[in-house]
Amino acid sequence: PGVFGYEAGQPATGDLLAWQTRAAVPPEYHDEAARRGVSIYRVLEERAAALRPGECGLLALDWWNGNRSILMDADLAGVLIGLTLETRAEEIYRALIEATAFGTRAIVENFERHGCPVQELYACGGIAEKNPLLMQIYADVLGRPIHRVRSGQACAVGAAILGAVAAGSAGGGYDRLLDAAAAMGGVEAGGFSPDPAAHDRYTALYGEWLRLHDYFGRGENPVLKRLRAWRAGRRPEEGS
Repeated sequence: PGVFGYEAGQPATGDLLAWQTRAAVPPEYHDEAARRGVSIYRVLEERAAALRPGECGLLALDWWNGNRSILMDADLAGVLIGLTLETRAEEIYRALIEATAFGTRAIVENFERHGCPVQELYACGGIAEKNPLLMQIYADVLGRPIHRVRSGQACAVGAAILGAVAAGSAGGGYDRLLDAAAAMGGVEAGGFSPDPAAHDRYTALYGEWLRLHDYFGRGENPVLKRLRAWRAGRRPEEGS
C-alpha cells in the first residue's frame, strides 16, 4: 500500500555482450582467457577499462533485440558507427556497454520529464555482481551514485520478503512490506560514484547518441526496418 512501480526496460544487455563474444572477438582474446583460466568477459573488461570515455571512437544503438523503452519498437535493429581498420574488440565492448548506459539515461530522463523524479539507483542481478566496469560506466553516464544490492539472488530475496509479509508478524514475519525489505534486503557498502570529468565527457557523447536515437528510431530514416525486411526475405514497402 502506498507504493507504486513504474516499469521500463531494455531487451538486451547481457545477451548483447554475449553476442560480441561469439561474433566479434578475435581468437587470440579467447586464447588469453583460456591460458589465464578466466572468462572472455574478464579479458574484454580489463582492456576496456583502460579506455577513457570516448576513446573507443565508437557510438552504438543497443537495439540488437529491438527497443523496449522508450520507443517500444521491436522491429528496430542495432547500430555501430565509427569503425576503422584499427578498431579493437575491447573498443566495441566498451561502446556496447556505453550504449546500454545511454539507453538507461534516456529512460531515467523520460521518467523525470513525466513527473517521476529518480533520486536513487539500485542495481541487482548477475551483471551488477560480475561486471564492475559496466556499473562504473552507468554511474558516470547517469551522473548518479549506484548502490549494488547485497544479494546476488535479488528475485529470490524479493519472493521471501513477500512471503514474510503474507505470514505477518503473527506468523513470524512482518506486517509491512517496507519493514520486511529493510530487515531482509540491504545493499553493499561503497557502491559506484560518478566521476565528474567522465560524466561531462559522457554528456557530450550522449548528445550525439540522442541524435542517432531519434534519426533511426523515430521514423526519420526507417532503414533499420527495411534491412530487417530484406534479411527476412521480404521486399520492404516503398516509404516504409
